[in-house]
Amino acid sequence: MKVDVLLGLQWGDEGKGKIVDVLTPKYDIIGRFQGGPNAGHTLEFNGIKHVLRTIPSGIFHDKSINIIGNGVVIDPIVLMAEIDALVKMGVDVKSKLLLSTKAHLILPTHRLLDAASEAAKGKEKIGSTLKGIGPTYMDKTGRNGLRIGDINSPNFKDKYNALVEKHKQLLSFHNFDYTLAEIEADWFKAIESLKILQQIESEHYINEAYKNNKAILAEGAQGSLLDIDFGSYPFVTSSNTICAGACTGLGIAPNRIGNVFGIFKAYCTRVGSGPFPTELFDETGDKIRNNGREFGSVTGRPRRTGWLDLPALKYAVMINGVTELMMMKADILSGFETIKVCTHYNYNGKQIDFLPYDCSPELLSPIYKELKGWNQDLTGLHNVSEIPQALNEYIHFIEKEIGVPISIVSVGPDRTQTLMRKKELV
Repeated sequence: MKVDVLLGLQWGDEGKGKIVDVLTPKYDIIGRFQGGPNAGHTLEFNGIKHVLRTIPSGIFHDKSINIIGNGVVIDPIVLMAEIDALVKMGVDVKSKLLLSTKAHLILPTHRLLDAASEAAKGKEKIGSTLKGIGPTYMDKTGRNGLRIGDINSPNFKDKYNALVEKHKQLLSFHNFDYTLAEIEADWFKAIESLKILQQIESEHYINEAYKNNKAILAEGAQGSLLDIDFGSYPFVTSSNTICAGACTGLGIAPNRIGNVFGIFKAYCTRVGSGPFPTELFDETGDKIRNNGREFGSVTGRPRRTGWLDLPALKYAVMINGVTELMMMKADILSGFETIKVCTHYNYNGKQIDFLPYDCSPELLSPIYKELKGWNQDLTGLHNVSEIPQALNEYIHFIEKEIGVPISIVSVGPDRTQTLMRKKELV
């Protein structure tokens, strides 16, 4: 049995957490393979909204094991707060959550460095969530980082102090004021709490499970257009958010990847700075934002909104090898007389249908096709046979343009508001 991968195809916030939760009953193991507490995977069921930042979205299902893989960076304070909230709900986290010994730790000074770096950029800031993600990945590639496996070392405190001293030198260059003692005390308290969780050599664990024919789903964070190599650089995250990141973030060989589930919204959103070809600055954009509750689940920041961008979607499908598409938030577009879809760009006076290197607005403008909208409230639909004709036409148009089937259509935040166009997924 191959390892399936689920990831976002836009700039994040596509609704990955909900779909992981819906699909989890089919899987024995759910593994997060990159990112950190800058993620905010939102799940809703039984009238309660849950936001997971580090823990895989299969944690609410009794039979699934959830792994935080080596490609993830972990803030102990954030993780323990997340765990405490789940324990209060009766979730057996201790037996269901495993930590890779090779996952890197976010130190308090990583967060300070993040804030100092962003402040120094001024108007050129990239829109960091200020969670310390970037500086932690920098220490990882710079071979300075601390990992989960280090917390059991007798000289862990010495390793910590040595790295913090390097960080203090960098902070002095920024002339950045900070207080470390209080958050440092909370951090070490959280480190002690982490020791009660199971630590594993995750690459061995997952490959042994693969040999034993266990069903495994790799859960991505952020979105493909935020990938450090293939996203809208430099306005990107610090990890590989695409399918290849599942191989390095969990220790899976490329030939063991099976289905690749690509999640996208029926429209587009983006948080922070960076190019956004179909961005709307009018009442339509405001309506989409308000109807869709488009505010960051972690930061609370209002998201930028725009029409669906097919050249960008085709690009994400291509670099990920997507086999199944899953469209989220179709219900948010209810009530629009017409819906626009970007099919091409006008780029330096030429019409193109691919995402170019430079997406600057002075070089690139979207070319739209208008489709008929639908007025029906979709949130009460239970079967694909109930989908209004105009939405079916929208779905078929996207499938034809992208060349990949749309297997799931989400019509609300709750796990029950999920229409399966391919029954084999459940």
